[in-house]
Amino acid sequence: MSSPTGAGAAPAPRRVLAQTRFETRAILRNGEQLLITLILPVLLLVALVRTTVVGLTTDGATRVDVVAPGVLALAVMSTAFTSQAIATSFDRRNGVLRLLATTPLGRGGLLAGKVLGVLAVEVVQVVVLGGVALALGWQPDPSGIGAAVVAVLLGTAAFTSFALLLAGTLRAEAVLAIANLVLVVLAVAGGILVPAGALPGPLAAVASVLPSGALGEALRAALQDGVLAGGPLAVLAGWTVVLGALAARLFRWSS
Repeated sequence: MSSPTGAGAAPAPRRVLAQTRFETRAILRNGEQLLITLILPVLLLVALVRTTVVGLTTDGATRVDVVAPGVLALAVMSTAFTSQAIATSFDRRNGVLRLLATTPLGRGGLLAGKVLGVLAVEVVQVVVLGGVALALGWQPDPSGIGAAVVAVLLGTAAFTSFALLLAGTLRAEAVLAIANLVLVVLAVAGGILVPAGALPGPLAAVASVLPSGALGEALRAALQDGVLAGGPLAVLAGWTVVLGALAARLFRWSS
């Protein structure tokens, strides 16, 4: 019986790298996905810094120093959750996931390529949004870069797990609606742009234990104060474990 990897198959790292390039290009070349992952975050960054329509508590910091980490967090969520959930759900509906899972790439290679593709797009987002924010006067604390990287990786893990849970259990049309709705709701009231502590009443407590609020708080702590926020990072780790376990158990490779 022949090996499932195939006699002429490329080495596993090369297969994963090829899938990573495909996933990255699929996001960056898709107009709708590019709008969600890059264009809207840039416009939102500029609008929130240049206008005062949305009131923000800055506690002595400049407006851009408060806004930039939140917009970076939103960009991570847009790529790791919204974009990934929509793309994966339609791949599942169209039989692409089932087909790729039977190739030498395999299920593990496919998932690895998707995660690495998300990280590659996030690098582009950080470069573009960081450049715009610096041009607007942003002065991040260099000592918090390492903490910010940890926060982004944990946030990516949590939101990608959430994306795969939705994409692997619901119809593609339902995922499209839910993923966009969740993005809007969490952007407005999830503690990602407006700090959880500044939200009214019980909403503040709820937002602080959501992955959106935890990611926003972790990035603000890292890039404003240069500190590793243990509490928010623990929240992100907890969501990653729970959502990852549910996705692994419930994900269906075909509709």
